This record gives sequence, structure tokens and C-alpha cells, in this order.
Amino acid sequence: MAAEPLAPRGAADPDAAAARGAGVTGGSAAGWSDRFEQGLHPAIERFNASIGFDIALLQQDLDGSIAHARMLAACGVISAEEAAQLEQGLESVRTEAAEGHFRPGLEAEDVHFAVERRLIELLGPVGKKLHTGRSRNDQVGTDVRLWLRQRIDALDAALLRYERALLAQAEAHLHTLIPGYTHLQRAQPLSLAHHLLAYIEMAERDRQRLVDVRRRVNISPLGAAALAGTPVPIDRRHTAASLGFEGVYANSLDAVSDRDFAVEFMAAASLVMAHLSRLSEEVILWASQEFGFITLSDRCATGSSLMPQKKNPDVPELVRGKSGRVFGHLIGLLTMIKGLPLAYNKDFQEDKEALFDGVATCLDCLEAMAILFEEGLEFRPARLEEAVAADFSNATDVADYLVARGVPFREAYQLVGGLVKTCLQEGVLLRDLPLQRWQALHPAFEADIYATIEPRQVVAARRSEGGTGFEQVEHQLQRLRRQLDPGRGPGGRGAAVITP
Repeated sequence: MAAEPLAPRGAADPDAAAARGAGVTGGSAAGWSDRFEQGLHPAIERFNASIGFDIALLQQDLDGSIAHARMLAACGVISAEEAAQLEQGLESVRTEAAEGHFRPGLEAEDVHFAVERRLIELLGPVGKKLHTGRSRNDQVGTDVRLWLRQRIDALDAALLRYERALLAQAEAHLHTLIPGYTHLQRAQPLSLAHHLLAYIEMAERDRQRLVDVRRRVNISPLGAAALAGTPVPIDRRHTAASLGFEGVYANSLDAVSDRDFAVEFMAAASLVMAHLSRLSEEVILWASQEFGFITLSDRCATGSSLMPQKKNPDVPELVRGKSGRVFGHLIGLLTMIKGLPLAYNKDFQEDKEALFDGVATCLDCLEAMAILFEEGLEFRPARLEEAVAADFSNATDVADYLVARGVPFREAYQLVGGLVKTCLQEGVLLRDLPLQRWQALHPAFEADIYATIEPRQVVAARRSEGGTGFEQVEHQLQRLRRQLDPGRGPGGRGAAVITP
């Protein structure tokens, strides 16, 4: 039997009028059941409503409602014809939204009531059957999980682009040297590629964490109803499978009150931002006149309104600043859940804006940093070479030279420390010392000490697995080329790109 044609928007129908004037459940102007005699105070109505931001969940709400309607029909709770009408009505709302005609106001309170109100306007009594066997409590939990699942995939794709931008720079700078620092003091010279690959390793851990979080996001609470389940003969696994969930919550109380997944996601997102912020700080330093390791392109920098000579590193500064927003959302979510008794509480309304903004901030920052490394900066190899040649970051190699000739390391360490002190007092570098000075320090020194402490040799000598030696870095590059292949994701899962 074909579904009945949908009623036009604003049709003169008593059920539609009731929905518009009295909320989804009918009754008086209170907008709720006959339990209430008065409507909300206007200020409380504004304070209570979430429609201003949870309308972002509209597509997920429609998807979940369609799956729920189909399940109700499969279980014999409603007829197949009624399910078809409900699905047609829900798709009509989707079309209206796409055309800009679905614009619910405060009276709808939230996206769930907004959809149901419109469905009753379109279908009359049949529209009232959609909410059978579910509550807004399990409904919103389902919507948020569907939304976040998609955004995790988008973040994975954004991380992958960012990693490939770093990888391209690393491949171009395998043999470019850069000073390595500890405590922001010159330590040992490095391959620039090795330095950049460290950030790819961080991003790979970020992707792995997001995959792990996604597993716990991808569990369906639908059918837990308000908190205790439902006597309606539903099939929770039917809707879970329809919506691509891997399973269902085993406990209905836990299902509607769990926001661990939101906290866990924000913790993973905070680490993404922490890693971006660390790299941002380095880029800011590298771009300064004091370092001069990079030049910024006009595409990713701005000037000063007063000082015409300046070119400011806006992208990394903004990323560094925006990290605090995401960290704040993490603390906000933890604070939200810490004192809540079971089961659902209105406090949970606060999770959405945190998630929405946290995801958007991460996506924006990943895109900006990817563009920065794709086209926004250029390394200056000659300046970098000059930097590593003009310090004492080869001092450890002098100690290692003596160790290789049988001198105990701590003795060698003390000898070289004293030598560096003398060189600083005299204003000379180790490379400038005549051989007689070396041999006066210790008879083990020979003429090959000069080749040993040459910066490129210092880097090449670090052959231990995972080290900065050029051969080792080439192995790392080969592994990451395979790992970041477009067809692979962390754990072999490909990533989807969506619009946030």
C-alpha cells in the first residue's frame, strides 16, 4: 500500500495546530503534557532551549529516526505503511532543511522536538507514533555519537594531510642540518628531516587514539529509552546495525548517562592541539630574526599596521592560542560529569557546544598547519648549516672519540667540559684548535678528530635505530611513506572526508 501524500506545510489540521501551539505532546499552552498548567517564562524558555546549536544534529536525528521507524515496523509495533509514511515525512524535513525552509524557533526547544513537531504537521496522527519506544535521552545520545563518529573520520583525514605535508618537507631535507635543542640550549646537530618526522610520529599516535575513541563512540544507546528500557517489543540491535554501530550498551542507565566518550574524544583532541602548538612554537622561533631558519610566504603571514618591515607568523600563533580553547572544553566536560547522579541530567546539554567547537577548532588548525607546510614556509639550508657549525654541539662526539679509544666516559666527559670552558673564554670553536692543543689534552687525539667533529659526520654517526643518522632517517622515511599511503589509515582503516 502506497504511503499517503504528505500534508502541505501549515495545513489546517487539528493535530498540526496542536503541535504548533502546544508542543509535541499536546495539552495546554505549556507545550508539555497535561501535567503542566503554565508555559515557561520567556527568559527560562531561552535559557532552556538548545535548538540554537543542536540543530547541527539534524541529519543524524533524521537518520536515527528513520532507522527507528523501520525497526518499529520490523517488530510489528507499527505497520509497514506507517513506517513508510514516517520515512517519507522525515525525508521531507531533510529536503526542507536543504532548501532553507526548516527553521525552528525557541518554541521547539531542541532539534528532536523540532523534527517531531514538523512530522506531526506533515502526517497528523501517524507522526505521533515515531517516538514509540524511545526517549529524547537515548535519542540525543544516538545523534551525538553519529555526529562525532563522522567527525572523527574527518579529523583522521585532516591529520593525514598534515602528516603528508610534513613528510614532503622531510623528504626534501634529509641532508639539511638543524641544531637540536634541549632546554632550548644547543645540544646536538640533527637531520632536519629527523626533526620533522618526530611530529609525524606524534600525529600517528593522535590518529591511533582517535581510532580507539571511535570504537567506544560507536556503541548504540538507542532503545534504552529514558533510563530503564521500554516494554515496547523493540529490537535494539536492528537499529544499531542499520546505523552502523558495532554494538549496543549493555545497561540502559549507563546508555543514557555515559559521556565518557565525549571526554575521551576531547582528551585526544587536546593532545592533537598540544602537538600542533609545540610545532607552532618552533615555527615562530624559526621565523624570528634571531633564528632565521625559515622564511614565510605572503600566503600565510601578515604585516604590522605600524611597522612596515614586519612579517608576522599568524598561523602558528593562532594555532598556539586556539589550543587553550580545546583544553578548556576538556576541563568543562570533566567538570560537567563529575558530580552527576544516574541517569540523564540536563547538564548533558553542555556537551554539544564543547564538542562542536572542539572539532571545528581542531579541523581548522590542522588545515592551517598543513597549508603552512605545503606552501607557507621555506627552510634556509645555508643559514641552518651556519648555525650548526658555529656552536659546541659536537662536544659529545669529542667525548665519544675518546671512549672509542679506551678512555672511560666520565673521564672523557670531564676533559671535554674543561676544554669547552677554555674555548669559550678564548672565543674559539673546537674546530679551530690546533692538533697540538688536542694532543696536550689527551694523547689519544689524532688528526682524524677534525673529521669526527664536522657537523655532517656528527649526524651521520648516529646510526642507532631511530637515530638521526642519514641512513636511519631514510629508513624512517620509507616506513612513513608506506604508512601514510592514501589507501591506509591507522589500523588499516581508510578515512572519510566530510564537511564539519
